[in-house]
Amino acid sequence: MTTKASIAGALLVSVTFLSNPAQAEDLVFTLKNGTQSVLTRFYTSPVGVSDWEGDVFGEQVLSPGETIELTIADGRDVCDYDLRFEFEEGSDLATTEDKQNLCEMGSYTIHE
Repeated sequence: MTTKASIAGALLVSVTFLSNPAQAEDLVFTLKNGTQSVLTRFYTSPVGVSDWEGDVFGEQVLSPGETIELTIADGRDVCDYDLRFEFEEGSDLATTEDKQNLCEMGSYTIHE
């Protein structure tokens, strides 16, 4: 009886394990500020989502010429993201937007 119970338990664990959905992988890439302005905010959202996600930088900024490694761990299984960059230029705010496949990209340089 113990052997049958052990086999049944092992089969149940196997079936449960196989039925769980695959986990999305974190998207890791390097961002370089190739402009002459301080990058103050950086937003991402999957293509087709109408609102921007939170500022990836938080309290950080990216000065001209600096590089940072970023991880997008939003739990989604998508690759195409809209990107929004906000720069402070004196008292003005300048924005630039782009769309990239972050799964294929190892690094991204923002240019003026």
